[in-house]
Amino acid sequence: MSLTGGNRNDVTQLLPLLDKVPPVAGVVGRPRRRPDMLFADRGYDHDKYRRLLWKRGIRPAIAERGRPHGTGLGISRWVVERTISWLHGFRRLRTRWERRDDIHEAFLGLATCLITHRHVQRLC
Repeated sequence: MSLTGGNRNDVTQLLPLLDKVPPVAGVVGRPRRRPDMLFADRGYDHDKYRRLLWKRGIRPAIAERGRPHGTGLGISRWVVERTISWLHGFRRLRTRWERRDDIHEAFLGLATCLITHRHVQRLC
């Protein structure tokens, strides 16, 4: 997760966000440093970013502009939209009032912990 100004274009933060992905623990051996695939909406549909993702060994699944919704992103995208909706359930995060970004990130971390706790409680 990264915090930027509201006037920044999302696509400019694609590669720095991918660089922040921590190693993924799993099978024995060297941990993976990058995801296998990247799901993105039409705002990221540009050949430049597709090429940069292929160079990093990441397969892009980006919806194409001007095409009907048939890319299959709806199932995966729903999880992201649901999580953003849960975060907006916290009034403090719906509209950012804090000037300092560390305070906003702290509230974001608390909200994430509460959402995870509620989700685990529901599963148990």
